[in-house]
Amino acid sequence: MTYTQLAISAAVLAIVFDLYIFETKLLKRKVFWVSYLIIVSFQLLTNWWLTSRNIVMYSPDAIIGLRVASAPVEDLFFGFALVLSVLSNWIRLGALDKR
Repeated sequence: MTYTQLAISAAVLAIVFDLYIFETKLLKRKVFWVSYLIIVSFQLLTNWWLTSRNIVMYSPDAIIGLRVASAPVEDLFFGFALVLSVLSNWIRLGALDKR
């Protein structure tokens, strides 16, 4: 499986968990998108620094080749999946503690 396939699968799974399984529905909240904008800004800065200096390199066979801030676009999908899944779990587990 390529990084592209993994990143897209992770993003889709995070969306499904947020909207349908955990039902936290963060994707429908403005606060999530404002938070994500802040996070993705730092992600792009970090990705640019690591990839433009060849500290992190990607196999051309594993990515589609489209880059944003010197890093593969797949990093945005993967980062989105990580942020959404962590925040959804955080809310879900916090809700369980209040029961």
